[in-house]
Amino acid sequence: MQSVTTRLITLLIALVLPFALNGQKQSRPVKAKSYRVKVVETLPHDTGVYTQGLFFYDGQLFESSGQYGQSFFRMADLRTGSTLRSFALNKQYFAEGAVALNGKLFLLTWLEKTVFVYDLKSFKQLGAMHNPREGWGLTTNGTELIMSDGSEILYFQDPSNFQSKRTVTVKLNGNPLKQLNELEYINGEIWANVYMTDMIAIIDPATGIVRATVDCRNILPQSLRTSRTDVLNGIAYNPADKKIYITGKYWPKLFRIELK
Repeated sequence: MQSVTTRLITLLIALVLPFALNGQKQSRPVKAKSYRVKVVETLPHDTGVYTQGLFFYDGQLFESSGQYGQSFFRMADLRTGSTLRSFALNKQYFAEGAVALNGKLFLLTWLEKTVFVYDLKSFKQLGAMHNPREGWGLTTNGTELIMSDGSEILYFQDPSNFQSKRTVTVKLNGNPLKQLNELEYINGEIWANVYMTDMIAIIDPATGIVRATVDCRNILPQSLRTSRTDVLNGIAYNPADKKIYITGKYWPKLFRIELK
């Protein structure tokens, strides 16, 4: 016959064990879904643009372009790929990701530890803020700025002073995913170009877990590539019609895509 103590221990094990096992199940890495892209529309893109940031604001397409001595920001015509308005950065700055929030343009620089702030309508500079890290990609969830710096970390920044409010570590199938570059916030998730690859990661902003990957290989035909054609980079979502566009650095085309 079991003693009272033994019975109590047995009862506790019976009660606690299911929760422990359930916790083990939850700690297992979430395997990301895999998608490919379906091109539904092909549009012109200026091959003189070394695409860093790409986004829509009030239905209008905007784009930042990098390289020292050649960095600029522009308002672009979606249908023709031509530049409608633009301004250049001083030659010591390398433009990176960009995004608009509440009528203001926030433009990262790569190594210069500066985030420029402009009025998006007039392109007049309103100020600058300090960024202690490298600047790569930039997007917004409507209240915070979300930045990548080439690591596996995403930084959620206060738009008033660019101070970090929180961070998440991005993991793909349980492993840190580095080289996060251009960012876009789409329907509550962060889409990120993975630099030097043809992959886009779709990230849960609360946990950093990559929910899905998007294979963009061969989206730009070999026949359209030249010695200058660079990597895939640039994701833009237009909330007005829920369409998604992607391009690359010095690419001749902009593609409207769907997932399959």
